Amino acid sequence: MSCLQTIQDYALRSIGIGERLLPRSDFTLCQQFTLIGSGMIWNIYFAVLALLIGFFIASAVAVGKNAGPAWIRKPCEWFIFIFRGSPLFIQFFFAYFIFLSIKKAGYMPWLTSAQAGALVVLILNTAAYSGEIFYGALRAVPRGDVEAADAYGISGWPRFRRILWPTMMRLGWPAYTNEAIFLFHATTLVFFSAFPTLGQRGDALYYASYFADKTFNPFIPYPILAGYFILFSLLIIGLFGLINRHLNRHLPQESRRGLRIRPNLMR
Repeated sequence: MSCLQTIQDYALRSIGIGERLLPRSDFTLCQQFTLIGSGMIWNIYFAVLALLIGFFIASAVAVGKNAGPAWIRKPCEWFIFIFRGSPLFIQFFFAYFIFLSIKKAGYMPWLTSAQAGALVVLILNTAAYSGEIFYGALRAVPRGDVEAADAYGISGWPRFRRILWPTMMRLGWPAYTNEAIFLFHATTLVFFSAFPTLGQRGDALYYASYFADKTFNPFIPYPILAGYFILFSLLIIGLFGLINRHLNRHLPQESRRGLRIRPNLMR
């Protein structure tokens, strides 16, 4: 089988398109690159949706934690504390138990699948971490900016939308970039979680583990997997760097905050 034929058969296997049976013998580099790359579709799916939805939840949580009334502030503080204080891997198992109980009660059976239930966990987890980042940035907004807004009669929602929120994003964006990279790496935990995949449609780690088990040689599939993650991490850094440059476009060149990527070794 040629490499082109392998790509045609397996490039979209992780989403149910193409050859259903996995290779059984005579594994080639093309097969490993293609299938592991096919599994990256799900890692990208988890990361993109979790970041998009979690971003808005995190912004709301940061504002809520900074609010005066305790009935708004306390739930936000406990939300951040619980999801930051417990390991992500354990959160997957607790969530699966809860979603399974909901399914047995006859509601939302789709939540027990990895494509839905694990996504919910990732959304809540990144919302908690990002919410704490944005809260710190919100507290760091220069008091002079707020006083200037008050002097011009800007208050309430207009002040938040035009002054507080943009400054919060500008101050918190470098740290949020690190969170985005770590979340992308954390999508590999879905394979080990209790959530089942549908029809062997696993992520990149699923296929890398398959080849490692069949060939008894982990030094080929796992470096391929790492290479894919490095490439996509560079893509995240570049994309978030452009956004960071846009957020700081009004500042003098020497005052702009650059991105300092410091990947988390442990969560």
